[in-house]
Amino acid sequence: MQQKPRVLFIVGQTAVGKSALALAAAQHYGGEIISADSRQIYRQMDIGTAKPTRLERELVPHHLIDVVEPDGKYSLSMFRNDALRAIHDCVGRGIVPIVAGGTGQYLAALLEGWTVPELPPNDALRAELEEAAVRDGAAVLHARLAVLDPVAAASILATNARRIIRALEVCIGTGERFSALQKKEPLTFAPTVVWLQMPTEALYARIDARVDTMLNNGLLAEVEVLLAAGYRWGLPALSGIGYHEFKPYLAQECTLADAVQRVKFDTHAFARGQSNWFRRFNTIIHTKPMQIEQLSSVFHPD
Repeated sequence: MQQKPRVLFIVGQTAVGKSALALAAAQHYGGEIISADSRQIYRQMDIGTAKPTRLERELVPHHLIDVVEPDGKYSLSMFRNDALRAIHDCVGRGIVPIVAGGTGQYLAALLEGWTVPELPPNDALRAELEEAAVRDGAAVLHARLAVLDPVAAASILATNARRIIRALEVCIGTGERFSALQKKEPLTFAPTVVWLQMPTEALYARIDARVDTMLNNGLLAEVEVLLAAGYRWGLPALSGIGYHEFKPYLAQECTLADAVQRVKFDTHAFARGQSNWFRRFNTIIHTKPMQIEQLSSVFHPD
């Protein structure tokens, strides 16, 4: 029987060091990086999503970054199909695929073999739900999903408006539970999953430093350019952490310092929720970011 190709997954909370290790691994193994980050898919949103720099992307090819415009639609099903295509394209060229990111559903779709409903987006329904998310908050929609599909609701953070809206779309559009339509199939590759960890206080300090760097690098200007281009706050792209916290500041309802502190606190909360996903996977756990020498002891592409 032909051996399945080996794929390296580098997962972990935001700001823990995934991108740096993935870049080092790609250079060491002669690999390419496949992003599993649901925010880096958006073009024109570079600073707030902590995208790899232009130089890093010149050093190592990256896949699934800058896929759609900020008002574009990109579903979990589309990600899974694109990621599998990228994995097998790399394998076919003799390149080691390195999947790096922290979006739990993206990772679960790949590592657990989900087959995701292909229901086309319902623009009218989606607009209605997006307006409700802005008006009432994502938690209200999450409560609605909990009635229609408790299993799906339990797997989606109450703050993740985009995922909640997609699950509601499927439930309402098909009359079936979103979770019931997600079946699993055997993996076509052999994953090695490395979960990077560090103590909470150290991680929060890294998050706070990164937010300060983002602000110094022009994050606020990036938000203003997006709004000036006509992108609205209700879009899933602009409802993400690092963007929506500036809405009250730009409306002169809070200070810039307050908005920046909210970005930090929201990112802390997001990081806490990420770990729940990683516990599902067959992981090799390390208490601090690894060096490439340590990684070589647990991942052998041949």
